[in-house]
Amino acid sequence: MRTLPALCGLAALVALGACTPGSDTEPPPTATAQSESTAAAPAAGQEFYVEPDAPAVAQVASWTAAGRAADAAAIRRIADSPAAVWFADDTPGFADRARSLVTAAAAAGRIPVLVAYYVPQRDCGAYSGGGAPDAAAYRAWTAALAGAISDSRAIVVLEPDAVTHVLQGCVSGPAAEERLTLLSEAISTLKEGPGVRVYLDGGNPSWVRDVDRVAAALIKAGVRNADGFSLNVANFETTEANVAYGTQISERLGGARFVIDTSRNGNGPAAIDGRDAEGHWCNPPGRALGPAPTTSTGQPLVDAYLWVKRPGESDGECRTGAPPAGQWWPEYALELAIN
Repeated sequence: MRTLPALCGLAALVALGACTPGSDTEPPPTATAQSESTAAAPAAGQEFYVEPDAPAVAQVASWTAAGRAADAAAIRRIADSPAAVWFADDTPGFADRARSLVTAAAAAGRIPVLVAYYVPQRDCGAYSGGGAPDAAAYRAWTAALAGAISDSRAIVVLEPDAVTHVLQGCVSGPAAEERLTLLSEAISTLKEGPGVRVYLDGGNPSWVRDVDRVAAALIKAGVRNADGFSLNVANFETTEANVAYGTQISERLGGARFVIDTSRNGNGPAAIDGRDAEGHWCNPPGRALGPAPTTSTGQPLVDAYLWVKRPGESDGECRTGAPPAGQWWPEYALELAIN
């Protein structure tokens, strides 16, 4: 997944506007009360679901059998922690997989976290490029996913990077307007489930720093009908930076709540190298697991710290030996766990 733009230079990010669509000239939104959700907010101490067949679980078993006891113990830190389950294609049976997930979580008395990641022109054709072929396919896919989880409690992080890519300008014109409409519709569709909480992704503090523009785009994408927004998905910005950034966005949304992906931000982001900006976000070395998933954040506006990006899954083929985006990479997982 792209968590820093590749199609616009780093200088453009700092300038905040060199690669943006015309809509950013609109005035910033005024603060209005966030609509009350029909899904109960996660209670402090609420436990999230741990997927029993996640790749880290198999890795623990494999390394234990191979006599790599210390490495297996390190990876167990990932295997025993709840992480989101991504739904990123229309492979037959994806809705059944979602239904099985929420059913198993309910039986365990825990809340599953899902990521909906199938918007058309996803990732602007970069490492995680793909998505639905058109708007009709996306609407059908969203309806199927929503139907599979509608009778259960669940948290859905909706379309990482999708809004910020519009601000970046790699999706622009009619395609940008269509994307914001699709996101708004997806929120409404998913929220038909009374126990489903939806957080629309809002990027991260190092990407678009103009919080007025971010808030305005989130409003256009329907965030006021969601339960809030998400930050730092698949990125490495510190928890403190995300709390400060999210609080500023929240102020412009009338007190909207948010969640933070802390899966890999234990050491914060890598330094930005002007020769290799990708190294800041794409499988950077020296990173570490962040705060464990919890609803007891101690922050009044932060509903939860989540591991949205599964630690150990690649960001893309941007580093020697790195597998394609989303594939399990045991060596990187071990580095995160040890650090």
